[in-house]
Amino acid sequence: MQRSVAVLVERRESNPAKALLAWYESERRHLPWRVPPRARQDPYKVWLSEIMLQQTTVKAVLPRYAMFLRRWPYVQVLARAELGEVLAAWAGLGYYARARNLHECARVVVEQYGGRFPSTEAELRKLPGIGGYTAAAIAAIAFGERATPVDGNIERVVARLFAVTTPLPEAKSEIRALAETLTPDDRSGDFAQAMMDLGATICTPRRPACGLCPVRPDCRACADGLADILPYREEKAERPVRRGIAFVALRSDGAVMLRERPLKGLLGGMLETPSSPWTDAEPKTIGEHAPIDAEWRKVPGMVEHTFTHFHLELTVYRAEVEREAVLKRAAEPERCNWLKLGELAGAALPSVMRKVIAHALKVELRPVRAKPEARVDAAPPRARRRSA
Repeated sequence: MQRSVAVLVERRESNPAKALLAWYESERRHLPWRVPPRARQDPYKVWLSEIMLQQTTVKAVLPRYAMFLRRWPYVQVLARAELGEVLAAWAGLGYYARARNLHECARVVVEQYGGRFPSTEAELRKLPGIGGYTAAAIAAIAFGERATPVDGNIERVVARLFAVTTPLPEAKSEIRALAETLTPDDRSGDFAQAMMDLGATICTPRRPACGLCPVRPDCRACADGLADILPYREEKAERPVRRGIAFVALRSDGAVMLRERPLKGLLGGMLETPSSPWTDAEPKTIGEHAPIDAEWRKVPGMVEHTFTHFHLELTVYRAEVEREAVLKRAAEPERCNWLKLGELAGAALPSVMRKVIAHALKVELRPVRAKPEARVDAAPPRARRRSA
C-alpha cells in the first residue's frame, strides 16, 4: 500500500512510538498479567489473559484470572484438568468456545510442544483458539518479536492517528497496514501494550482526552477536529429474534434437572435446562419438548438474553417431580443429570441458564399438564431489547 510506505517514512521522522513508550513508562495500567517495561513476560500468563480479555472487560477478567492462576498455575496443570472443570470456572465470562479452546490449546502445547509455547506468530496461529490478534500479542509481549496486534482499542487509535475515514469493518485491512508502520523494532511488546492502554484510558470511544494524549502532535484526526467521531462504522443490522421454551424440573429432594449441551456449537459443553429448539417462532405446544410427563406451570413473563448474532426470548415452565420421575426420550437422558440447588454456583451454567433458573424459582404457579395438545399461551409483548 503506497500510503503505508509514505507514512512509514514520515512516522520514522516524527517517531510517535518513542513518545508513546515514554508515556507508557509512567502512565501504564498495572495489571496482574504484566511485568515492568523492558521485562519479558510469562507466555502462559500472556496467553491466558489475552484469551480471557477477548470480548470481555478488564474489570470482569481480573478476579477470574486470579482464580484460574491459583487453580491452574502452569499450562501442564491446565492440560490435565477436566473440560467440565474449566467450563464451570469460566461460567459467566461468556463466549464459551474460548474456554473449550483454552483447554484444548493447553493440551496441544503440552503434548506437541513439550509444555512451551511457540515464539513466532506463524506457529502460535496453529494453536486452537489463537487467531491473528492473539498470536501477534503473545509473540510481541512474551517473546519480543516485532509483531503488531490490532484489537478494538488499537484500531480506534490508528484510525484517529491517520484520520482513516473509510468506515469499519471495510477499513480493517487499511488500519492494520498503517498500524504496522508504527511498530518499533525494539520493545514491540511494550509498544503494543502502550497502544492498548492509550485506547482504553485516553483515546476512548467517546470524549477522548486529547489534551493528555502523548501522540497528539501526530494525530491527524485531532488536527482536523474528527477525534470525537472516528472511526466511522457501518450501521449494524438489527439482531434477529429467536424464541423457545425452557423447562425447569425441580425434584422433591431439592435437585434441578440439567442437560449437557453438545460440545460443538453455541454454549458447547455447558449445562442447560432442557429446552425446545430456539427458532423464529415459539412452539405451539409444550408436550413434545417437555422432558418429563408432569404438571408444568408457566412462569409469568419471560427470560431475555442477547448473544452476538441474535436476541433470545425464553418462556419458562416449572414442574415439581418425585425422585422416581422418568425422563422422556426427547430429553436425551444420557446427557441429563440432577444437581442440588446449592451446587449450582460452581456448575458450568451460562448466564442465560442462570437467568432461567432464577426466573423459575421466584413465583408459585398454576399447573398445566404437559400433553402434546396443551397449547402455549401467546407470548407477551417483547420488552425493549437490551444491547449485548
